Amino acid sequence: MKQCPNDNFVPNTDSSYLDGIVKNICSTYEDKRGINHIEGFNLPSESEILQIVQDLNEVIFPGYSGRTALNLRSVHYNVGVTITKVYVQLTDQIARSFRYNCEMNDCKDCNIPEMAEGATKHLLDKLSEIRETMKLDVIAALEGDPAARNLDEIVLSYPGIKAITIQRIAHELYLKNVPLIPRMMGEYAHRMTGIDIHPGAKLGKSIFIDHGTGVVIGETSVIGDNVKIYQGVTLGALSFPKDACGKIIKGAKRHPTIEDDVTIYSGATILGNIIIGKGSLIGGNVWLTESVEPGTRVTISPPDLKIKTGNKKAGV
Repeated sequence: MKQCPNDNFVPNTDSSYLDGIVKNICSTYEDKRGINHIEGFNLPSESEILQIVQDLNEVIFPGYSGRTALNLRSVHYNVGVTITKVYVQLTDQIARSFRYNCEMNDCKDCNIPEMAEGATKHLLDKLSEIRETMKLDVIAALEGDPAARNLDEIVLSYPGIKAITIQRIAHELYLKNVPLIPRMMGEYAHRMTGIDIHPGAKLGKSIFIDHGTGVVIGETSVIGDNVKIYQGVTLGALSFPKDACGKIIKGAKRHPTIEDDVTIYSGATILGNIIIGKGSLIGGNVWLTESVEPGTRVTISPPDLKIKTGNKKAGV
């Protein structure tokens, strides 16, 4: 068999060429305006944050991860081991995030160990409350979805439950002004479920996100109790308030407030600092930028459909 002359081709590793490439790349690292973190403190570790999220999920929904068989006699030991592990790891990761924040803002009087421990304790103190709230969310899914067979199926497979659980964890750290980590947790849930809930959003009880793909809930959104949201719903900002210098004012209320017992159907877009009154129904594909009174039903006109039946012979 005739050998192709290029079969054994070896590229010429010209050191001067490669040195030039390396020099050009490294020159982009020299400013602090970009996407490099060099000569700074260690940032929080994504892998460790995700492990912490998984450990906390095991505490909130014990026995569902399949890690180990649990019984009521041994669960105290298992929870104790997990909580102790999370306490140590999360405090370290939060300390990294506070240290980063102090470095970036040139803080002088940051007691980082105390701040990190305080934030960790705040979250751990809230775990029992989060678990009780998640019970209500799971029941809301069972009662709101005729396809749901049982509670176990919902905990194991429903993306809305996974996204809400992680958001409730991240929200507690957000309340303690922990940098970086709440968003890292939120984006993990986003990647896993297709549901994007900012950790700053305030969620009530018995919330059901059905299907969930494409749901976006902004930072200053407030959602009441017994709210049902379908796929593709956006609770977003219509405009961004700015200061005298034209810069966006961070943290200003710019997303909707959804009161209790509201249903929002798929594809609806609700924008701005508006209020959707208690018991309202927002139909599919609605675009809404103004508040509505309690008990309001908002729908769009049916599209003008043209339907042609097939298999008709020409001239018939």
